[in-house]
Amino acid sequence: MDKLTNMRAFTKVVAHGSFTEAAKEMRLSRSAVSKYVIDLEADLGVQLLNRTTQSVSPTDAGQSYFERCISILAEIEEAELALSHSHAAPRGLLRVNAPMSFGTMLLGHAVSDFMERYPELQTNLALSDEQLDTVQEGFDVTVRITESPPFNLIARKIAPVPRILCASPHYLDRAGMPKHPKYLRDHNCLSYGYLATGMQWKLTGADGEHTVQVPWTLCSNNGEILRDAAVDGRGIALLPTFIVSAQVRDGSLLRILSDYEVPEMSVYALYPPTRYIPVKLRVFIDFLVARFAGRPDHLLK
Repeated sequence: MDKLTNMRAFTKVVAHGSFTEAAKEMRLSRSAVSKYVIDLEADLGVQLLNRTTQSVSPTDAGQSYFERCISILAEIEEAELALSHSHAAPRGLLRVNAPMSFGTMLLGHAVSDFMERYPELQTNLALSDEQLDTVQEGFDVTVRITESPPFNLIARKIAPVPRILCASPHYLDRAGMPKHPKYLRDHNCLSYGYLATGMQWKLTGADGEHTVQVPWTLCSNNGEILRDAAVDGRGIALLPTFIVSAQVRDGSLLRILSDYEVPEMSVYALYPPTRYIPVKLRVFIDFLVARFAGRPDHLLK
């Protein structure tokens, strides 16, 4: 049991990036939490944390061990929870944050069906494309589309999200069809403001990987705005297929550079490491996985 306590203390420190905040959550002194982590490092014979006067972050070995600890502790807590709540129906308030376009186009319908299945739950769904702090903002779970989920949250993959480059026939008639990624530099580009790569678009084809610093004419934190601008002939957009598939089907947008692939993103459910996963959170994430995972057609509608 001492080993489990040490592991719990370590995961809290990594999740919060702070011994002090971890101690507050565990209702222990900072020195006690520090001792648990030191004992764990001594037991393993490996340094798990980089410590400075300003911050705490996991070493490479610590990050790998953190992910394993989260999985182990979650299994233990899920077993305990299943035993104590085997007949309990989810109830109470579930607070969910999600991106605007995904929320309005796909998640809203899913939440409506979820409500029918679990009528004793209240669901508060807040849509925002801002990168919010799940813990600080008080959400039970944040749904995010990303290539790399944050290391300090538990991330459960819900489904892949393919992306394509597209533009209107009118724009391509005027500006020409780019035949190679390097020619994107000569075009008006419509860029999503919260991409981790900024204004750099990465494409991979038979001739290797290409990273292009695109000259943008519109930058927005909302994909539907970029899609509408592309339909109006304002430039080339790089967007998830669930946002543009209808326009590609009706011909108002054309896929370009289809011989090249862009890095695939995925929808993740993100939530903080906890002593146990509440039933309401577990059933919601399980519902989303059942709804979307392995079914990319859901993300193409």
